[in-house]
Amino acid sequence: LKRDVKDEDDNSSNPYQNLDKTIVLQETREFNQTLVIPRKCSLILTKILYLLNQGENFTTQEATDAFFATTKLFQSKEIMLRRMVYLCIKELSKLAQDVIIVTSSLTKDMTGKEDLYRAAAIRALCSITDASMLQAIERYMKQAIVDKNPAVSSAALVSALHLSSTAPDLVRRWANEAQETINSDNAMVSYHALGVLVLSRRNDKLSTVKLVTRLSKSHIKSPYSLCLLIRLAAQLCDGDDSEASQPYIDFIECCLRHKSEMVIYEAAHAIVNLRKTARDLAPAVSVLQLFCSSSKAALRLAGARTLARLTTEHPTAVAACAIDLENLISDSNRSVATLAVTTLLATGAESSVDRLMKQISSFVSEIPDEFKIIVVRAIRQLCSKFPRKHQSLAAFLAGMLRDEGGLEYKAAIADAIIALVEENPDAKETGLSHLCEFIEDCEHTALAVRILHLLGREGPKSRHPSRYIRFIYNRVILESGPVRAAAVSAVAQFGAQVPELLPNIKVLLARCQLDEEDEVRDRAVYYSTILETENPQLINDFIVNIPKPNVVLLEKALRDHLLNPEEPFNILSVPAEEVVKETKKPIAEIEVRKPVQMSIEEIYAEQLAKIPGIEKLGPLFKTNLPIDLTEAEIEYRVRVVKHVYARHVIFQFECVNTLNDQILEDVHVRLEVPPEYEIKSIVPCQKLVYNTQDNVFVVVEYPCAFIDSLGSFMATLEFVVRDCDPNTGTPDPGEGYADSYPLEEFEMGCSDQIRARAGGDDWEQTWERAANVPEANDTFVLSQTDVGDAAKAVCEHLGLPNGSISGDAVKEIRGGGIFRGGAPVLVRARLAGSSAGVTMKLSARSPREDVAQLLLAAVG
Repeated sequence: LKRDVKDEDDNSSNPYQNLDKTIVLQETREFNQTLVIPRKCSLILTKILYLLNQGENFTTQEATDAFFATTKLFQSKEIMLRRMVYLCIKELSKLAQDVIIVTSSLTKDMTGKEDLYRAAAIRALCSITDASMLQAIERYMKQAIVDKNPAVSSAALVSALHLSSTAPDLVRRWANEAQETINSDNAMVSYHALGVLVLSRRNDKLSTVKLVTRLSKSHIKSPYSLCLLIRLAAQLCDGDDSEASQPYIDFIECCLRHKSEMVIYEAAHAIVNLRKTARDLAPAVSVLQLFCSSSKAALRLAGARTLARLTTEHPTAVAACAIDLENLISDSNRSVATLAVTTLLATGAESSVDRLMKQISSFVSEIPDEFKIIVVRAIRQLCSKFPRKHQSLAAFLAGMLRDEGGLEYKAAIADAIIALVEENPDAKETGLSHLCEFIEDCEHTALAVRILHLLGREGPKSRHPSRYIRFIYNRVILESGPVRAAAVSAVAQFGAQVPELLPNIKVLLARCQLDEEDEVRDRAVYYSTILETENPQLINDFIVNIPKPNVVLLEKALRDHLLNPEEPFNILSVPAEEVVKETKKPIAEIEVRKPVQMSIEEIYAEQLAKIPGIEKLGPLFKTNLPIDLTEAEIEYRVRVVKHVYARHVIFQFECVNTLNDQILEDVHVRLEVPPEYEIKSIVPCQKLVYNTQDNVFVVVEYPCAFIDSLGSFMATLEFVVRDCDPNTGTPDPGEGYADSYPLEEFEMGCSDQIRARAGGDDWEQTWERAANVPEANDTFVLSQTDVGDAAKAVCEHLGLPNGSISGDAVKEIRGGGIFRGGAPVLVRARLAGSSAGVTMKLSARSPREDVAQLLLAAVG
């Protein structure tokens, strides 16, 4: 006893943590002794199990030796040692060889009279027995399933669940025995029996329906079984609004009155996920409301969490629980309190916002950062819901911003204030002021840089832009290099967009040119040089509205440039990043990261990388949508994708063979190109098997003159046909025969070579700033009779979105973009109806006059 007390008082480390595998394996020699010492052998077995569970790598020979040494311990009758033997056999059987040799010993223990042996022996036996040997023990397994001892019965049922993956047909034959035990007085036996029945019927919906219908009318005692039965009933009701599902719904509602809290919650949870109206949800909400006032923390958490999930679709149904949820704000369990707060914020009325903010102000200071972040996100949703409350909400967020916290917490608050600034014009001044105060003491470089970027973007548009200059310039004096560089960029935005501040900004930028950091000096010189020109177009294109390239494609373009650095890198040749509006996330929901939607250029990037010498073409400018060159129901399906580079185009022919009795080999495309084009290389497809897509690539060089790039292409699919077995796909002996298939004609148009965009709110100013740029204009009479149809046709030819069109009787098209090679272009067209059709005046401006002429030629 004294020794045990001493061991407890001794604050030593884990006695097994420094085990050596070799020494432990040598200790297994003790198992061969004539007189086995149970306590010593149990300790050795414990060490082996510890090493296995810690991921120690046992070779097959080591595991086999340890396994057979362990089997020597079957001679001992000591119960605890025997149970350790079963555990070791079960674990070592996954690594050792010839483990089937202990089957007879395990079978003997399985059918013996010692109940403490039987359950463990069943588990060990089923873990080492393969599907071919199960027939020999099937009779014993059936007997064990219906055994009066719950431990034995449960062990057999759980083993059956594991065996169903390797021998499903055999386990299905044990359904009758499982059915007998489903009404067992032991909760776990009943639950495991139902699991076996459900698993044996998983591919037979009708059989599952019969099972659920029958069991829902019986009196099952096990709460675990009832929970599983509720889930099965909910699955059958899901998506089925017919009367056939009503009995299952009645059964679930009946379970709301069960004596087991587990069953009640499972039923409420099922109803919440099934019902679509607040009236249908009323019984479940009432139960969850009672849970919120329970003395058990687990029930309070379950009730609050489920009500929080309901707020996104049924806030009115949850509003009735407001009093109970307010009582949970002071709950000792902070998870419960946080869920209560976020639910109240989501369901509260505008008049109750100020009261809620006062209630949670003290609560927020007592919870860890991860819970604070959830509250901040709820307040962010509240800002969008009640924009008139921006003053109090912004002040509350600013107070949280001044508290102690990590980067993730501070970033969440900054995100909320930034969203408030961007979504609510009335809150812009307030939000920017709070952010200015925050960056005075911000310790996180990444966050400070982000806020400075926002100040540079939104500050010049505010009513009093000069008030932000001091906060930004202080960062140049006091902060680290990355923050100083961001501050220089932000200051330059004020000089570019607020003319009255330009002289002061020039002075500040001149001081920044003496900075010790290269990046800061370079930015200061860059912005000073552009601002000194006082050229509105230069300032707009290189300071105010700088296009953001797609990061993934920019990285690829830079890698390609490093492989072929002879020509200067042109960032305008990289496709711009598309702006995606952020969707609002529901409050108090578990976040699931959804895969980011890839651009069409990213989708095809990996396939293009297989073309030899592609890095010599430079960065990819644009990938166009596929065009079908064959009809859908014919034997060969082909479509073409045009990948545009500065001086080349790659035609990717996606081919599918729909004939299961043929294999196509040496598949290539014979292309007839317009006179000024030149085919550089062809990458054929070696083999095209049934119903599998593969590609043929043709690399073509553009004509020197842009105007000559418009033209039509004729293509023929050529291949060698080999007959094959339609069932196995094995080709017949002998050589095939050559064949060809004509494809439809396709064109290279202006829209294929331009990355276009619709004109924004500042389009008129952009057009005026380009007054000195070369312009091409002409008047056309179009064949369409409707002005709207004509405008859409023109947009299609020029690659402009339909959002470029404005006006009613007289349509106007405003747009622009970047032509391959990096030349910017602006387009303006006016269309009006006339007796001869639709008359259009088209103007195009570009630093490259031949690009402007090309746009007119594309329409003409």
